[in-house]
Amino acid sequence: MSVRELVVLGTSSAVPTRHRNHNGYLLRWDGEGFLFDPGEGTQRQMLHAGVSAHDVTWICVTHFHGDHCLGVPGVVQRIARDKVAHEVRAAYPASGETYWRRLRNASAFADTDVITPRPVSGELTRWPSGPVTLTARPLSHPVQSYGYRVDEPAGRRMLPGELARRGVRGPMIGELQRRGSLTLPDGSVVTMEDCSAPRPGQSAAFVMDTRLCDGAFALAEGVDLLVIESTFLSGESALAAQYGHLTAEQAGRIAAAGGVRRLVLTHFSERYTTADEPRFVDEVRKTYSGEVVTARDLMRVPVPRRSAEAGG
Repeated sequence: MSVRELVVLGTSSAVPTRHRNHNGYLLRWDGEGFLFDPGEGTQRQMLHAGVSAHDVTWICVTHFHGDHCLGVPGVVQRIARDKVAHEVRAAYPASGETYWRRLRNASAFADTDVITPRPVSGELTRWPSGPVTLTARPLSHPVQSYGYRVDEPAGRRMLPGELARRGVRGPMIGELQRRGSLTLPDGSVVTMEDCSAPRPGQSAAFVMDTRLCDGAFALAEGVDLLVIESTFLSGESALAAQYGHLTAEQAGRIAAAGGVRRLVLTHFSERYTTADEPRFVDEVRKTYSGEVVTARDLMRVPVPRRSAEAGG
């Protein structure tokens, strides 16, 4: 069964609070599991969320500030302890190689050889990953930081009315999809173009600690789901710029420019409580009219489905 959803493991910036754990986000996508920025406590949050080490196929670290990576040792050791057999690739800024090695081997344990490092450098990096492609682009933060994007390739959707009109039914449909064309009993030929329409692939992006920058806008362009930091409200915009963060209004600006379908705000400063969530939405609404989710720990957010009119 196809599962495409974001499992929110933690939503606090800098330090955990009573109600928000350090960062942690698992994007589940048709058998792939992208674990973004596992902060301290991620292993335990995974237990509460009902996901396991076996669900992880990628560990993606945006940068090496502690709230985005101090959960790596626990996750790595859980992968080893639970004897995960499949490859788990680890993407992280190449400039932080020293930090990665410290986290990867933070204590004594029975190690595993399934974790493969994939250090990131340059302006654009892409990796194939099962049914999707993972892309990394640089962001703007006091230390080198990268955002990530997951893209499904474009395909085609079958048109039931056209299939019925042309007499294509049952196993014939699968044959048409495999071969691209089909010869009917009367000798006529039906092609995929006759009975299907283009279907754009779905996509999701993950933009953490950054100022407004080209990389953030590029990652968000046209995605169905954007998970983005909104550390501050606009009253703290000077502080946001100083420390390399976004305000909720700026997050909305990025989403609006990219035509994002569902926007997930997260990475909230500890100065705010859940009672402040409407204020974040109000700021986003200055520029963005789409769906907004203010993330809470252990929340599940589906990647929005496309309607038939939209091509999926």
